[in-house]
Amino acid sequence: MSVYGAYHRDARNRATHFVGVPIIIFAPQVAFGWMRLSIAGVTLSGAMLFVIIVHAYYFRLDIALATAMTVFSLVLLYFSEQVAQLEFVQSFAIFLFLFIGGWILQLLGHYFEGRKPALVDNFFQIFVAPLFLMAEVFFALGWRPTLRATVEHLVELQMQTRGNQPMNDGQATT
Repeated sequence: MSVYGAYHRDARNRATHFVGVPIIIFAPQVAFGWMRLSIAGVTLSGAMLFVIIVHAYYFRLDIALATAMTVFSLVLLYFSEQVAQLEFVQSFAIFLFLFIGGWILQLLGHYFEGRKPALVDNFFQIFVAPLFLMAEVFFALGWRPTLRATVEHLVELQMQTRGNQPMNDGQATT
């Protein structure tokens, strides 16, 4: 989370991410929802399987954040499943609008930040983003102060390592 945090210091960037990240989570869940598999009378979608896999990773990292993230994700999953079941043309139009719109918000935030997105250097950061934002909610509520202090300390180390320079200047990052 500290690597992700180092790419997201600007308040405007964080604000765009609080809207854009859920949209970017939702849109692919719609697409994954088009893929359905029935096993012993139970129908599972690709979105359901994806959420299960990602949340297994989240629970490995932090039970409290993962639990809160699961509640949020189940709401998104419910609505994405509804959209996935619409007529395909309508479902695809919603997917496309949200997917493009979500990324526009993300890029706008990084324009404000003056730094490239974290996933440019490490695609896995795309899976960290939702959990990081949930941690930000916890921190804003005064929950998990030790985790907050640890993340902020590690972010500062990340920033010092890079000389607090914009990360879109072509330098290698880890």
